[in-house]
Amino acid sequence: MEISCSSCQLRPLASSDATSLAEHANDREVWLNLRDRFPHPYTVPDAEQYIANLVAQPVQTSFGIIVDGAAAGSVGLMLGDDIERCSAEIGYWLGRRYWGHGIMSEAVAAVTSYAFAQLELIRIFAVPFTTNVASVRVLEKAGYVCEGRMHRSAIKAGVVLDQFLYARTRSTEHQEHQEHQGQLLRGA
Repeated sequence: MEISCSSCQLRPLASSDATSLAEHANDREVWLNLRDRFPHPYTVPDAEQYIANLVAQPVQTSFGIIVDGAAAGSVGLMLGDDIERCSAEIGYWLGRRYWGHGIMSEAVAAVTSYAFAQLELIRIFAVPFTTNVASVRVLEKAGYVCEGRMHRSAIKAGVVLDQFLYARTRSTEHQEHQEHQGQLLRGA
């Protein structure tokens, strides 16, 4: 699945993207706003392993952010399970060279729409550090709403941080349409 945006293209990452991905990911400023499982320094073998893991997934939940023909970042969904199987956490990063150009807001909005339409999810959420003002702006531009502040909920680079909880839910119009379709199918 590929998604065309005005400022970028979203597509599955390929092994040929590893060098470009590592170039943009190997930046302490990028790493400081991500989970610790995102390595730093970030090497080409790290990118190759990440891409191999994505290729093995049964459902496409991650997209490379392609700018000027090269992989400059990634946006993906971590699907919930059990009672949270209709929800997912969205995570994203972009190479510093492309910060402030509206690329990430557009990518997050596009992947969120994909998640609602193609994966039939009901809720997408994100938990940016409260210090990450740019990420908060991205989420708000993509239609996410702040649901609260989680005090002292994370530790990054030895610093205890607060996180915001942002979420977007599938529109009630879509839900009502789905419910109506279900009623028609059941003959109600």
